[in-house]
Amino acid sequence: MVQVRVPTPLRKFTGGAEAVQASGSNVATVVSDLDKQFPGIKDRICDEAGQVRRFVNIFLNGEDIRFLQQLATPVKAGDELSIVPAIAGGR
Repeated sequence: MVQVRVPTPLRKFTGGAEAVQASGSNVATVVSDLDKQFPGIKDRICDEAGQVRRFVNIFLNGEDIRFLQQLATPVKAGDELSIVPAIAGGR
């Protein structure tokens, strides 16, 4: 199992839990397992094409999956996946 850290805006899907467990062999299958457990959460993480939304960042053990193998990045038991909404700002 992988521990998934859930940001505040998505905790309405997890019953308020800030961390949940999910299984899978890579990031994509972990996200699919999350959606089985918490229906609707995948739509907030991935777009219609199944890719990570532009303003969502996913980190595996602190490393941005965009610099790894993206959704195909392998995961193993004990890993930590963090879903982090990007914060835009400025003037």
